[in-house]
Amino acid sequence: MNNSVYGLIDRARENCLSGRVMERESIIRLLELPPESEEAEYLRRRANEAAMEITGGRAYLWGAMGIDFVPCPVSCDFCSFGEKWGIVKDSRVYSNEEIVRQMSDFVQAGAHYIVIRTTEFYSIDDLCAKVRMLKERISGNYEIILNIGEFDEKEALQMWQAGVSGVYHAVRLREGTDTGLDPVVRNATMDAVRRSPLKLISLVEPVGPEHSSEEITDNFLNIIRHEASITGVMARFPVPGTPLGDRYARVSDERVAQIAAVLRLAAGTRVRDICVHPASELAISGGANVTVVELGAVPRDSKLIESEWRLFTADMGKTLFENAGYTLFS
Repeated sequence: MNNSVYGLIDRARENCLSGRVMERESIIRLLELPPESEEAEYLRRRANEAAMEITGGRAYLWGAMGIDFVPCPVSCDFCSFGEKWGIVKDSRVYSNEEIVRQMSDFVQAGAHYIVIRTTEFYSIDDLCAKVRMLKERISGNYEIILNIGEFDEKEALQMWQAGVSGVYHAVRLREGTDTGLDPVVRNATMDAVRRSPLKLISLVEPVGPEHSSEEITDNFLNIIRHEASITGVMARFPVPGTPLGDRYARVSDERVAQIAAVLRLAAGTRVRDICVHPASELAISGGANVTVVELGAVPRDSKLIESEWRLFTADMGKTLFENAGYTLFS
């Protein structure tokens, strides 16, 4: 037992509830704790206390559908869609009717955020048309989020006017090294969101065992600078046949839960909601109050997912939230 660490965690909780973003060195120190240690368990407990106060005990489900299962010329080292890896052999793009049916199912299952995900160069005009269609055909209290490629401020306004509430966008860990994209360009797109009426959702991702606590911290602080509404952590899943999938295993649930807890305390009240993907009991009871159900084209899998990815359903997400004491907002 390290009393100085317990003191640091207690101060982090107090500072979080007073609205302060944690300083870089403290974030790194908490991320350096052994994920299976008593100190890490205490960290999760204190992060949960802060989360309950900041969120009012409210949790959210995120239903995501990848609509185009096609080779992508960017060929990021962790992504199954990479044209260079030759994993996607039978392309498929979902029809409007299929998208409406699945998004309706998400809303009926309790998802507040319904997310359309595409590969890098999908037409924004076409997406805006799909969003207007969804708003017309699906009733309910939900928000439409896009997870797409690069765009400017004018296009951000175009999406807002079509009915988009927010955009998922991230400067990924080792962007420009493990990806075929320029971090300057990725940051510029996040700036375009920040200057628009859209919400920015951005996670620290895709986290692998090779990423240092310093890398994770700097990535998170960049998200805070871009004024994200939701942040959190997403683990990288090793896809055989991709460069990183053939080199590294995935990080443990304990490590992902530790990162989620640190980010909860580090964000202060600047960010209300912390998302974790994939979900685990450890993370949901340790500071995270948003998680993801997804299907269709999933960059973490080599095949098209016709039902929920890894069989994680909305009901399973609801049960995790209920067991942790949250009330699902839908």
